Amino acid sequence: MANPTNNSESPKVDSQTNSKRRRKKSIVWEHFTIETIDAGCTRARCMQCKKSFAYISGSKLAGTSHLKRHIALGICPMSQVNNKSDQIVPFTPLPINILQDDSVISRKRSKSTSGSTSSPFHHDIAKMIIMHEYPLTIVQNPAFLKFVKSFQPEFPVLSLEAIERDCVGLYQRERQQLLNLVSSIRGQVNLSLDMCTTDQSVGYVFITGQFIDDDWKLHRKILSVCLLPFPDSESAFSHAVLSCVADWNLENKLLGVTLDETFANKAVRKNLEHLLSVRNPLIANGKFLIGSCYSRILCHLAQDALGVISETVKKVRDSVKYVVTVKSCQQRFNDIRVQLQVPSAKSLVLDDQSQWNTTYYMLVAACELKEVFSCLDTFDSNYRTTFTMDEWKQVEILCTYLKLLLDAADILTGPTYPTANVFFHEAWKIQLELNNASVNEDTFVRRLTRSMHERFSKYWQDCFLIFSIAVVMDPRFKMKLVEFSFTRIYGEDGEHWIKDVSAGVHELFLNYVVLMLPPPTFVVNGIEGFEEETILHCEIVKTESESEIFLSTRDELSDFDVFLSGISNNGNMKTELDQYLEESVLPRMQEFDVLGWWKSNRKKYPTLSKLASDILSIPISTKFQDSVFNIKCNKMDRYRCSLKPSTVEALVCAKDWMQNGFSGSDRSPDFSSSSSASLFVKTEL
Repeated sequence: MANPTNNSESPKVDSQTNSKRRRKKSIVWEHFTIETIDAGCTRARCMQCKKSFAYISGSKLAGTSHLKRHIALGICPMSQVNNKSDQIVPFTPLPINILQDDSVISRKRSKSTSGSTSSPFHHDIAKMIIMHEYPLTIVQNPAFLKFVKSFQPEFPVLSLEAIERDCVGLYQRERQQLLNLVSSIRGQVNLSLDMCTTDQSVGYVFITGQFIDDDWKLHRKILSVCLLPFPDSESAFSHAVLSCVADWNLENKLLGVTLDETFANKAVRKNLEHLLSVRNPLIANGKFLIGSCYSRILCHLAQDALGVISETVKKVRDSVKYVVTVKSCQQRFNDIRVQLQVPSAKSLVLDDQSQWNTTYYMLVAACELKEVFSCLDTFDSNYRTTFTMDEWKQVEILCTYLKLLLDAADILTGPTYPTANVFFHEAWKIQLELNNASVNEDTFVRRLTRSMHERFSKYWQDCFLIFSIAVVMDPRFKMKLVEFSFTRIYGEDGEHWIKDVSAGVHELFLNYVVLMLPPPTFVVNGIEGFEEETILHCEIVKTESESEIFLSTRDELSDFDVFLSGISNNGNMKTELDQYLEESVLPRMQEFDVLGWWKSNRKKYPTLSKLASDILSIPISTKFQDSVFNIKCNKMDRYRCSLKPSTVEALVCAKDWMQNGFSGSDRSPDFSSSSSASLFVKTEL
């Protein structure tokens, strides 16, 4: 019987070609039909976009690789209109591995749900918008559409509602993963609050959570971005914190809270202390409520110092500006530098007045080149600025104290956020140097550091206990560094400070031991399981038959439980804390993993290791890496203010979680890239 030849989709080819066609098992033929153009030409047409591709031309067989790429790489439009349901049916591209494996003969087709347009392609656009801070309107931007259509002419124009929904959906998926992680940890969570204002006199509070997971990895994540319609209200911040605590199930998992200076007034602090201590006994007395941000304090100290000789600093800035911006002056300056054989290798760079560290670098470079500046007016008549030797000396003294602050701030500029133990080393040095400066014989030094000393002493008084307890949890230092540093700072009066630290450590350890005790079991007439509150409020009760049920008004053996747990240091019994403190400190190493050490010793110190985990994760600063030196306040840009608060929160949080390597990754947070919070704001005075 002759084969029919009137089928338009069956090409007229020789027996060799027919043999190859009979052996075709590639999955691409689920997406393509074969069309005969003429006797010597056969093409493959995509069933989705109707685009035609070369297949057979004469005796040459084009193969299917280019057809696979069309499907697998998503070049083909991702959806088609279903006329029957009037819904958009997403078209799922083939997996990339199909490009290498022709044996795959089945695939999963995505199905539309509730009219959703989400697809892997939409997911990538949403991720691009989140990670690179593009406005949602970019999907309708003519230049963007022209660029995309140059690769895919059939690219559809997405609605703003659809792309916003995709961004929020991505945020919700990431949030669920993070919520699962937070719920699984056995330790406490610490919060930090930062404030961002808008032109409309409303505010956004950024609430960041910091904790150590069960694998002893430190996490720092933005948990919530709350709109505050009335940021001046004393209760506004309390409501924002309580909302975050409830959303993330932190009612009984909260230890410390660190505030930006915006929240530092007494009324706000008192409200937070009361609200948080109700269900979090470790926050009692406000010991773990830090009222000031570490990096903001350093910024204020730098401003205080720069303000004392602001006129001299301005003269230096104007001189540097003249040299670096006037081309003819640059050559003269370099020539003088060579003639005088000035050994400095530093280059003059004009500072960014919103970043105090850049001002320090400018002043240091100018001081090393002061001899060149002194001679510049001789060779350049347009340069008319002159400096006295006293002015240069004052700038050099200023740089000495700015360097002290810079070393302290550099802790926060590393690739990962530091544990709390590292802050003590720089903080006590600042307190020591400012104490010494306050009694210095040099009048200028006392004037330069007066306001710095007053400001930092107040901060030190508020935070020294947390700094100290954190460094005690470092096995390289323990109480030894506390004793050494306080003796240096306060002399004979240091003993009082040392006792306060020792008492604070032991009191905190006692609280952890009590919290980790198993709940007591009470027996009433042979029946267990009475609630403690019921027992404590019951008296001797007589039934009608005069039989008595004896209910003790207190647990007589509760003190004994504490004793057995090692709280009562009697005889040869030692607590975990005493044992830890009595052991020799470890040799000091530059690269030391304090969390890794506690992970290795958690079985030896089960209670103390839990305390260490919670204390070491306290956030001393509320700022992210790229705003450590910023002396101006954060302000939300106008575009972000135009979005719904829930969308702002989704964009900020999702970017933070994805850029810092969450998304299923278990590595430590990476702060090498710009923080998500700061990219949503501009800085203004």
